[in-house]
Amino acid sequence: SHTWFLSIIQDEFTSGKIDLDSTVKLFEKLQMPFDFAHVKHAFKKTVDKRKENTINMEDFRSIYRTIVHRPEFQEIFRAYSPNNKVLIDTELIDFLKKEQYETEGCETTALEIILKYEPIEEVRKRRQMSFEGFIRYLSSDDCSVFKNDRRTVYQDMNQPLCDYFISSSHNTYLISDQLIGPSDLWGYTSALLKGCRCLEIDCWDGSNNEPVVYHGHTLTSKILFRAVIQVVDKYAFMASDYPVVLSLENHCSPTQQEVIAEHLQNILGDKLLTSTLGDPDVTQLPSPEALKFKVLIKNKKVGTIEEGMLRRNQDRQGETVEITDSENLSDEDETDETTPFCPKSDSIKRKSARRSSPPPRKKAKMKKIKLALALSDLVIYTKSQKFVSFEHSLENQKCYENNSIGEVRARKFIKNSAREFISHTSRFLTRIYPKGTRTNSSNYNPQEFWNVGCQMVALNFQTPGVQMELQNGKFLDNGGCGYILKPEFLRNRDSTFTPHNVGRYSKPMSLSIKLISGHQLPPSNLSKTNKADPLVHVEIYGVPEDQTKKKSSVVKSNALCPRWDETFSFTVQVPELALIRFCVEDEISLVSNEFLGQYTLPVMNLSKG
Repeated sequence: SHTWFLSIIQDEFTSGKIDLDSTVKLFEKLQMPFDFAHVKHAFKKTVDKRKENTINMEDFRSIYRTIVHRPEFQEIFRAYSPNNKVLIDTELIDFLKKEQYETEGCETTALEIILKYEPIEEVRKRRQMSFEGFIRYLSSDDCSVFKNDRRTVYQDMNQPLCDYFISSSHNTYLISDQLIGPSDLWGYTSALLKGCRCLEIDCWDGSNNEPVVYHGHTLTSKILFRAVIQVVDKYAFMASDYPVVLSLENHCSPTQQEVIAEHLQNILGDKLLTSTLGDPDVTQLPSPEALKFKVLIKNKKVGTIEEGMLRRNQDRQGETVEITDSENLSDEDETDETTPFCPKSDSIKRKSARRSSPPPRKKAKMKKIKLALALSDLVIYTKSQKFVSFEHSLENQKCYENNSIGEVRARKFIKNSAREFISHTSRFLTRIYPKGTRTNSSNYNPQEFWNVGCQMVALNFQTPGVQMELQNGKFLDNGGCGYILKPEFLRNRDSTFTPHNVGRYSKPMSLSIKLISGHQLPPSNLSKTNKADPLVHVEIYGVPEDQTKKKSSVVKSNALCPRWDETFSFTVQVPELALIRFCVEDEISLVSNEFLGQYTLPVMNLSKG
């Protein structure tokens, strides 16, 4: 391997020495993942002894070994390569069977790995693998903890929409807080590029008869509705082919509602769903597959789908209808938020929540809403319907009518009537949204609402933290397409499953995680010498009895290659709903840690080995 290494690097050393920039370029040329901070540190350590800013070939080789030749890789390589120089095909096959739990087709797999990762030509020709090839294989996506075959759409996409968890965002236009922060088109662009499939648009009357989007009655800035729809048109299907739902929170006059309808039709064109896919008498929601590349409008609607389609064909749309409703047009005005906004309202709420009887719900105001038929008729499979009770929905609600329920109310349902809640979500699309007092755009934990089958658990995508990490981790599944088929016990209408009592739906899985080492972790912000005192938390999120956390010991002052060799064992009762989160922190003091990084994924998507 010495000659191979020289042949790649010698051109750079024609003048004998290279600087830091060229060192980094060489790492790129050698196709090894590296972290700039660590390469820079190793470079500085080498040159500091000599008071100059360049290194020679031997120095580079030693820096390369420090960063790339990880001792834990050498141990595995030695265990399978008796001569410690190469793995012959049978030795690599042995490794695949014993360490990677590969069962079938190991001969072909081994050959594929050699051809793909072995950088040294003569070794590759002999169908063998050098240590350099072995490192490249172990550092590749083929050895990712995330199962390879889950990186593309693999689930049945032909079930009704209500059978899927759908990646959903709340107040998508905000990019910081809910009171004075900027509204920005980037909110929509970035959510769509992350595979989000349900966006929220707050529409208000704007000047020049152009509706605007912002958080009403606050100082958040305004963007044009038209501009938002142009972004949707451009980015809707870049990350996923599956349908996008625009959840309109509509505060506009009938005149500007008509402008909204025009913009939707003119800008989205054929992408906009304006009629049913088959029979206008809808008895079951269509599937994500059937709705590929379509944009659906979620809004209040008057009359039946059939009447709307007839009206559209006859061009009789310049009309307004008044409907009496127990709230204004906004989904968010649910009487959930009983406390007026004041900074302390969180603690007030918590105290009042301890009372044994629920606080009296405010009498809903009866309001007359003016609805432009032109907009109403664009609502096909996603009609916003005021939620009254599970009983009321069961008797009266149509399959294309959906409810939005605030997190506080939804949490009470989980506690007091989980089975009815699951029966409801097995039939109807249900959206959960954060309570109005979360003015800093904080998020709730989405897991508890996924546990009862809620399809659209809307989060503030702009707010980093554990809640968004769970969201991003869950929706890595099924190719990141934004739709995940719910487990059978959340789709079956006769299911007796509840998160607190999983009963016969438990399929216990024993999970053993060996934490071996870290590599090139971000150094501590406090460290001048590129060090950190890392520890790892391994957390399971799922039904209540699966929730658990374990943590490793702390490795002192080592961000380059900390070594733990600790094993954690878990029993997961409902693996279909469980997520596992690995979080790396730097221990700053006995009482506080600094976040270095995390990775979250569904337990069922863990790859063995």
